[in-house]
Amino acid sequence: MGTKESFSINGENLLKKVKELIAEGNIKKITIADKSGKELASFPLTFGVVGILLMPVMAAIGAIAALVTECTITVERHDEGTGADTEHA
Repeated sequence: MGTKESFSINGENLLKKVKELIAEGNIKKITIADKSGKELASFPLTFGVVGILLMPVMAAIGAIAALVTECTITVERHDEGTGADTEHA
């Protein structure tokens, strides 16, 4: 189980904020919604996903940023101290 946190941000700063969140390293999933709450993108992040694997995600986020003026980022974080998601289906 993880904790969720939401940020309201304008389109200009969307890519920068997502990069900052990914750099923190304890992110399980990022969801981007427009100001009316409609989900525009949602992508999971796993430990070790870096560099070239994130390039398509960053390109998609850049395209979203160009289309929206204001959006909400919802971040689901891994629980503190677990180091990984231990929940099983």
